[in-house]
Order: sequence, then structure tokens, then C-alpha cells
Amino acid sequence: MYLQCNTALADGICFRKLEVIVVTLKTPLDLTIHRPQGMYDPAAEHDACGVGMVTTLNKRPERKIVDDAIEVLVNLNHRGAVGAEENTGDGAGILMAMPDEFMRSVVEADLPEAGHYAAGIAFLDRDLAAASEQKRQIADIVAQEGLEVLAWRTVSTNPDGLGLQALASMPAFEMLVMASPQQDNQDSLGGLELDRKAFRVRKRAEHEAGVYFASLSARTITYKGMLTTMQLTNFFPDLNDPKMKTTVAIVHSRFSTNTFPSWPLAQPFRLIAHNGEINTIQGNRNWLSAREGKLSSKLLGSSSRCCRSPRQGIPIPAPLTSVWNCCT
Repeated sequence: MYLQCNTALADGICFRKLEVIVVTLKTPLDLTIHRPQGMYDPAAEHDACGVGMVTTLNKRPERKIVDDAIEVLVNLNHRGAVGAEENTGDGAGILMAMPDEFMRSVVEADLPEAGHYAAGIAFLDRDLAAASEQKRQIADIVAQEGLEVLAWRTVSTNPDGLGLQALASMPAFEMLVMASPQQDNQDSLGGLELDRKAFRVRKRAEHEAGVYFASLSARTITYKGMLTTMQLTNFFPDLNDPKMKTTVAIVHSRFSTNTFPSWPLAQPFRLIAHNGEINTIQGNRNWLSAREGKLSSKLLGSSSRCCRSPRQGIPIPAPLTSVWNCCT
């Protein structure tokens, strides 16, 4: 809710009128904020954006990789867009290899060796009670998947300078850190094996707890939001920490064509950042829906629950029941 001041003239006298305007947006997990109206249809949304990558050939984590990536992102400002408010961006972010030195300096837990713990930033409800319940549900999911929560860390943010639309839909940010339980004479899960477990946790958290993760992986981490390229490092002070070092970073400046921005739709995503009008959102969903019956994975494991399509409410074909809760 905010105040808007309008000025009007009547018989040569200037009147100033204050109007209370209520901004109501759905939760950050809702990828489509607006319903069809007039000539606008969310099914026709598509993107055209700016991307960049910085890496090193020596395989050593460096602070310079992060600094150079942020410089690339700032220089991509012309490839991003803003709404009616110049301080509400369509989206900006950075995806990087897990900054192990930084993680060990800020996480209040004994972390296993690099690659043997997974971490990611969750977009939680801003209501403390609701967020606490979401974290409880996620902890249950983590345990059910054979992992344990090592820590929850509140991610520092600075919302100064953000536009009203970005502020109205801004979630709370907490970093989940998890790993496989330590057992005698047995190595902890790491690499791709841990990432497969993290994948299941992330997808179940979305469906069962309504929580969006910008990323959840043993190998990478993503910082992103409904921001301009100039706002990213100010909003996430973590990115300015000298110990934030990495071997590769991908940055993205979002330009929404016929779309509305939202916190989850900012990029990079968990594995990629794309540029260009590849397809509409509805088109991508149709391509996946046409192949649902053939989706299966021995590596991702199965689900013990009866699976039903969240869209049609009908049983899912047998090959898909093992991964439905993870794939959608």
C-alpha cells in the first residue's frame, strides 16, 4: 500500500488529493502474476535478455571471477528492462560454482569437504510463522530423502532503492545447507549423487511446502531477484565479500517481452541462463506435457505416494509416476 498525490485545478485554486493505492500481488512462487485481460494473455509470454560468462583455466577459485562477472552484468544494463518504475527491474542475477571459502566463513556448522554439502537460497514467506512452518516441512522432506539439515542461514539483503512492485512481492531469503548423515566407515554423498538428492528435495519443497529455491546444489549457487543490474550487489551484500571466490560465473540481465517480472523468473536458472525468444511459456509446457508419459529415471528414484497431475487431477501414466513429484 502506498500514497499517490494528485494535483487538480478548480476555479484557479490548486487542490492536492491523496489517494491510497493498494498493491496486491501473488506469492513469489506464482510465476504468472497477472491473469488474462484484454489483449494480454500470459500464455504468450516470452523473453529476450542479456547473458555473460567469466571463467578461469587454472581451476582455482578467484575473487576476480566474481568482480569481472559483476562488471559484465552492469555492462549488460542496456539488455535488461524496467517497468513503469525505473527502480523495479525485470530481473538480474549470477550463477557461480560453489564458493567454498565463503560458505565456511558464514555457515555456522561444520561443513564436509567441498562437493559433499549442498546449499541454495530459498524464497520464503515474509510472515515469520509461515516461514517457520515452511522450514519445518522442508526439514521433514530432507530427512525423508536420506539427508540432514546442517544449517539455515539468513541471507543479508538491502532493499533500499527497490521499486514498490519489487518490494510488494519480495520474499524472505534463507540459505539451506544440507548433507548426507556422517556414518562410520562410509563416505558421505557428493557430486552428482548428492545433486540428485538435492533435486528431489527442491522439487518436493516446491510442491509440498510451496517454497521456491533459486538453486539447491552441491556444485553451484544462484543469487538473483527482481532487480536491475545495478542493484544486485547492493541488494545481496554476500556478493561483495572478499571470500566470495569461484571458478566460473554466469550473469543474466532480463528483458521481458510481453511479460511481467517476478522474483522466481529472474535468471540465471539452476543450470542455464538463456537469451532470445526461444518459445512461449505455454509452448514450453506443451512440449513437456506431450512427453510426460515417457519420463522416468532409475537414478532419481521413485515416489511412494499416488501421483496425480496437479493440472488435470488424473492419474499419471506408470512410467512418469516415479518422477512426477520431481519433474514438475
